[in-house]
Amino acid sequence: MNKPITLEICLESVDSVIAADRGGAQRVELCANLLEGGTTPSAGAISAARENAKIGINVMIRPRGGDFLYTDAEFASMQHDIRSAKELGADGIVLGLLRADGTVDVERTRQLVDLARPLPVTFHRAIDVSRNLLEALEDVISTGVARVLTSGGKPSVVDGAAMVAKMVELAKDRIIVMPGCGIRPENVLSILEATGAHEVHIALEEETPSGMHFRKAEIPMGGVDGREYVRFVTPEDAVRGVVEILNR
Repeated sequence: MNKPITLEICLESVDSVIAADRGGAQRVELCANLLEGGTTPSAGAISAARENAKIGINVMIRPRGGDFLYTDAEFASMQHDIRSAKELGADGIVLGLLRADGTVDVERTRQLVDLARPLPVTFHRAIDVSRNLLEALEDVISTGVARVLTSGGKPSVVDGAAMVAKMVELAKDRIIVMPGCGIRPENVLSILEATGAHEVHIALEEETPSGMHFRKAEIPMGGVDGREYVRFVTPEDAVRGVVEILNR
């Protein structure tokens, strides 16, 4: 019998969590600031998502964008955020820490895994910028992490599928290897077939115009031109479409 596929949707808003839930996904990775690869969402976002959706909610714990080498103060903030996420009803924690030499920060990762218990921890795509992917995989396994999200060390899992397949093979039953990045409805089945994975991580957010009629587009609030009057939302029908593909 074929093992069922778990669909995880990467998103950054409560509305998108609700849409993923209604669309039939099994789990979401709730982030803020996906423009920088995802950072820790607010306590309000986690709480509202939990109140409005029954879907599994894994919460990103990442204090800032950029690299994955954290100061003592940033590490302390990650600990506080894990405690908060647990109290607010998260179902899992997502994180990733590296040392300056590109290896996994095993000691600190293990501390956060222990703090997150009994919630499972996903080690995110920090692994893809480690110096040696297979060495990093063994280090991640040693920390007690439940799963690792990876594109196989490539900008897109489309190019890294062979490495992901090797990671799946080496991991055996010690950890779940979940492919992500560059997966779309039209290639999700081929990626799963190529990697042998049974969980998949996909972003389905679509650009949605702001509801503002009055606009001052000449006054930016951030570093991305035009971002003030655009939202990115995960449509329920897009999630349902992927679910239907996976159920075929």
